[in-house]
Order: sequence, then C-alpha cells, then structure tokens
Amino acid sequence: MRIIKLDAIDSTNTFLKEISSADTLEDYTIVVAKQQNRGRGQMGKVWASNAGENLTFSVFKRISNLQFSNQFYLSIVTSLALYKTLKYYNVPNLFVKWPNDILSANKKIAGILIENIVKKSKLEYSIIGIGLNVNQTEFNDLISATSLKNSCGRTFDLDEVMHKFIVEFKIAFKSLDSGATEALKADYESKLFRKNKPSTFKNAEGNLFSGFIKGISSSGNLVLLLEDEIIEEFTLNEITLLY
Repeated sequence: MRIIKLDAIDSTNTFLKEISSADTLEDYTIVVAKQQNRGRGQMGKVWASNAGENLTFSVFKRISNLQFSNQFYLSIVTSLALYKTLKYYNVPNLFVKWPNDILSANKKIAGILIENIVKKSKLEYSIIGIGLNVNQTEFNDLISATSLKNSCGRTFDLDEVMHKFIVEFKIAFKSLDSGATEALKADYESKLFRKNKPSTFKNAEGNLFSGFIKGISSSGNLVLLLEDEIIEEFTLNEITLLY
C-alpha cells in the first residue's frame, strides 16, 4: 500500500485524480495532507479543518467489477469502515447520516466525498475522500461538529487512526467483492440516523415536510414513510434532513 504524505494541497481528491490519470496506481494508494486549502464535501460544501490536527486523505480504489446500479455500495462500505473505526476507539452514540456523514451524539465527526471515474461506459476506479475530525477541539461557528478528542477526552495518533480505517475499509470491500450486498445494506441501514423516528425534511423547493426514515433503496435513495402510509424514495438532490 502506497501512502503519499503532503504538507499542504488544495484537495487530496483533486491531487489523487490528477496523478491517477498520468500513472498506473496501486490499489489503495493514499494521499494524506496536513492541510487542505480547498477541501470539499458533499454538494459543493467546503470541508474546514485545522492544519495537522485532523485526517484529510483520499484513497484510490479500483472498481471495474462494480455495476453502475451498485455505485452506492461505495458509500456503504466507506461509511461502515469509518463507523467501525470510531467504534473501535469507543466514540459514543455513533450514527450514519444518509448518505455518508458520520455523527457522534448528533454532531458531525466525519464526512466522505466519492468521485467515480468512468471509461468506455464502465466504472474504472474511485477516488474516495475522507475528512475525519481527530484532535481539533474548537470549531468556531460549526456548532454541529465534533472530534475524537472531544468525544473521548484524549489525543490520538493520526497515522494509527488512518491505518485502522484502512484495515476496516479493506474488510468491508472484501465483503462487497464476495457479493454480500444484502448484509452490507442491512448493516448500513441499522446505523442510520433517525431511523424510524419522526423527522423533518426540506425539499428542493424549500418546503418542509415530515416523515420516517425506513431505509435505503437498492440504488441508495432514502426511503421515507410519509402521511397516509405512503412510501417514497428521494435522491440527495431532492431533500435535506433537518432534524
């Protein structure tokens, strides 16, 4: 496993994507940076992180055997690997907030950004970016953020935490490669934030509505139980979970 360590970079995802197009990379090649100047999250959001205190890294993963219809399993295996890494360190009250944020006690501790590369109408490889708050304790205006140090009361070794994640990541991918999709989906659904609880959502038009999270579809859409016992699916672009 090749690990490329950088002091500062605009985005580890962007850097890894650039070198992957010019080189034949080993599976699970990692780019990790002490500081990201333009770290990105889902839906174009910025991932802010204090230099040297957290983990900001990206993993190169070949996915040529993965069907287009199963792309969401990349989110599932990555989320489960992060969840189990944090569980190993006894981080309390862990949940997966659909599609792939990790929460501790209702506060965000980790996020994932996945970018898939398609060649000749086939999935070729994926760049999987991870932002994990480790030793940062103050988040300024981000009142909904937390870290391992805040949760556990001690300082962590960044390399150790990253290697633990990679171990869990490889285990999860081995399950995916073996065809254990239903077991992975069930495991992911069991960890969903606010599952089977009355929750409020905002749609693309800005309107609020209530529903119960029941799980995810085979393609990764969020499945909600609405009024009058209606079951509907929603994509990430269509709704936002508020509370």
